[in-house]
Amino acid sequence: MRKMISKVLIKTIKLYQKFLSPLLGQNCRFHPTCSQYAVEALVLHGPIKGTILSLKRIIKCNPWGGSGVDNVPGGNKHGCD
Repeated sequence: MRKMISKVLIKTIKLYQKFLSPLLGQNCRFHPTCSQYAVEALVLHGPIKGTILSLKRIIKCNPWGGSGVDNVPGGNKHGCD
């Protein structure tokens, strides 16, 4: 059941990335982008913890929330050492 919920959430994010995100432009202050972070969080941690991590990241994505590399806890490191 968890995998099915995660797949539905990931598919929704992928649709956003393909159709809506290009219209909005590059707005994310972090790498990976907030939507890619959400996909990685859902894959690594499942639908509940993945959604919580994603929401925290989206809340942090504002002019006062910082910027730069912010990887999903427990995931692969995409940033520099």
